Amino acid sequence: MPSIEALATFVFTCTMLALAPGPDNIFVMTQGALYGRRAGILVTLGLSTGLIYHTTAVALGLAAIIQASPKIFSLVKILGAGYLLYLAWLAFRASASSLSGTTPQLSGAQLFRRGIIMNITNPKVTVFCLAFLPQFTSPENGPLGLQIFWLGLVFICVTLVVFGGIAFLAGSVGSVLNSSPRHQIWLNRIAGTVFAVLAIKLVSDGISR
Repeated sequence: MPSIEALATFVFTCTMLALAPGPDNIFVMTQGALYGRRAGILVTLGLSTGLIYHTTAVALGLAAIIQASPKIFSLVKILGAGYLLYLAWLAFRASASSLSGTTPQLSGAQLFRRGIIMNITNPKVTVFCLAFLPQFTSPENGPLGLQIFWLGLVFICVTLVVFGGIAFLAGSVGSVLNSSPRHQIWLNRIAGTVFAVLAIKLVSDGISR
């Protein structure tokens, strides 16, 4: 285990990273605003579950393979962008059929799955974990793989707390907006636009690489 000072630094850094605007917390915000606090929390649980994949990939060295292969890296990015465009299409489609003011209901499994897919189809998270987690390891603290798993668990816990707070706040705002059919239409359009922009950014970043 790292020292208390190193662990405190790691937790603080993770918190700042979770609060920084990015695809994941924006995704939590839009889903929480559209479908409520419960939805935002379930998406957060899905995203955090996806982090287990990235932590495992780093611990086993798979991230280095992804980073070294532009084709694999680009393929995963395209899959992620395609999923975001699919969500954008659903959001715009819902805006055209939500004049009754009712919010489309998704099952807990669907919301949880959205979070997982959103996270694991973003190879930048794997590469980020590859660059970030090893910085807080030390040979005298034991096997590198176990240290990375431990740090990954802490990172997941911090993400749960921060993203959970974002989901709670977004759900509060969304409940007000969803009370009006007109507001619901605009909320869906904004969400669809956000998803489309994130998809374009994901692909364009891949091209620039």
